[in-house]
Formats: sequence, C-alpha cells, structure tokens
Amino acid sequence: MNFEEIEELLYKLLIQGGSWLTILKGLWATVRISALSVFFGTLLGALVYTLRISRVTPFRGLAKAYIVILRGSPVLMLLMLMYYGVFARSDLDAETIAVITFSMNVAAHVAELLRASTDATDHGQVEAARTLGFSAWDAFRLVTLPQVIRIAKPVYQSTVINLIQWTSVVGYVSITDLTRVINNIAARTMQPMMTIIIGMLIYLMLAYIVHGLFALSDIRKRSREGAAA
Repeated sequence: MNFEEIEELLYKLLIQGGSWLTILKGLWATVRISALSVFFGTLLGALVYTLRISRVTPFRGLAKAYIVILRGSPVLMLLMLMYYGVFARSDLDAETIAVITFSMNVAAHVAELLRASTDATDHGQVEAARTLGFSAWDAFRLVTLPQVIRIAKPVYQSTVINLIQWTSVVGYVSITDLTRVINNIAARTMQPMMTIIIGMLIYLMLAYIVHGLFALSDIRKRSREGAAA
C-alpha cells in the first residue's frame, strides 16, 4: 500500500461523513465517564477504607466483603447487573448507571490500595510524633498521609488507566463511547483492522495523558520542595 492509498483510507475512516466528529463525541463520552468514575470512586474508596480500619467489627466486615465482592466481579457483569437489574425501572440514564458502576469498582480498588499503603508506612514515625505532642489527626495528616500518597501513587495511576480501558464495555448498555464508535466505523467502511488500530492508538494516547499528568504532579512537587529548601 503506497502513501496515496493510505491517505485515501485514512480520509475514508476519519473524515468522510463526519467520522471525526463521531469519534470526538465517543471520545468525550469515554473521558467523561472515566473522570467522573475516578472522582466519585476515590471518594467512596476513602469511605470504604475508613470503615475497613474501623474499630467497629460489623463495619470492618461490611467493608471487607464489599472489597472482596467488587474486586472479584467482572466489570461487564456488574454493569449489566446494575443496568438490567438494580436500576432497570429507574429514571437514571445509561451513562449515570455506568458512572455508578465504575465508581463502585474503583472504590474497592482504592480502599484496598489505601489499606495496603497504610500498612507499608513507618508506624514508628507516628509513635514518635504522638510522643512529641501531635494529635492523632495531625500525626496522620503530617506523617502517615504523605507516605500513603507516595506509596499508593504508582498503583493508583494504573487503576485510573485500567478504568479507562474498562469503560470500553459501556456499549453493551447502549452508550456510544469510543469503542462503539470505532466498531460502527469499522462495520460501515469494512476496514476493521485499520479502524481498530486507530482506536487502540487513541486509548494509548489517553493512557499517556494520564501518565503525563501524574509525572507533572511529581515535577511540581519536587519544584516546591526545592524552593522550600
């Protein structure tokens, strides 16, 4: 295939018939669902983590059961259960149900990540801080929390990237996301291989954007530390 043929094929796949607009709409749906799910999933995960380390035994048991069930359940099965079962008779639209579903899944991973990261911190530093007169909250905020964030950050980044990939199943509940748009274009143009490669490259781009955002936060943190020094 020469350059002109490739150019013609790309025009057919990405431009002709307003395909690029359709791709952008599907991409925006994927980004919107992913961003909302990360936000609410992280908040819910922090709550589940708090219950997981609670001194109240029933709370610990409920949080542990939540983590085990949600982490062990296939995301697609969970999404279909929520859409066709739990919220089948509700007025919620498909995208809202998808956000709820993915938030629940992310929360389970975040809660377990926070627990594991907390266990990996240096508890001796907390005891030293308490000895010096720090309150329990100040000791957690100033000593434990920075360590937890540093330990959890790489895995949290992977969780965000995995979530973006998981959203590719929302087409099963009639949401026109990036994957569904790519499939539609492939069917219309009869060029599945090239179209799927383009879709994979877009998902790869999203993953590198997430990686870049986390890297940027590291650079800004080092810059602040250097200025403070």
